[in-house]
Amino acid sequence: QVQLVESGGGLVQAGGSLRLSCEVSGRAFSTWTMGWFRQAPGKEREFVAVISRGGSRIYYADSVKGRFTISRDNAKNTLHLQMNSLKPEDTAVYYCAASSVVYTSIATMSTPLKYTYWGQGTQVTVSS
Repeated sequence: QVQLVESGGGLVQAGGSLRLSCEVSGRAFSTWTMGWFRQAPGKEREFVAVISRGGSRIYYADSVKGRFTISRDNAKNTLHLQMNSLKPEDTAVYYCAASSVVYTSIATMSTPLKYTYWGQGTQVTVSS
């Protein structure tokens, strides 16, 4: 059984920063491609960023490119999302997810359907 637990969410003013973490237990963390998604009230779950098993390949949604940074520490079984220059439209519940799908282009990992395990989510609220 694989468990994902997010932390680090909270309330921040526009322009501020937050760092989300996702701790993974169960099967070896380094075998999973890891992604971050978010879901705002009344909206579908939206892709944010994905990182390959070794961390060498990364892909971001256009809406967060240049502001967010995804990273992973395979020795500590932890995934991170550094969020800078936050905007009110970044307000959402943020989820980390794990996938074992084999891909040729990491951009194809931007759909929630390719992820098997999900965390419970952490709320991020950005005030204007």
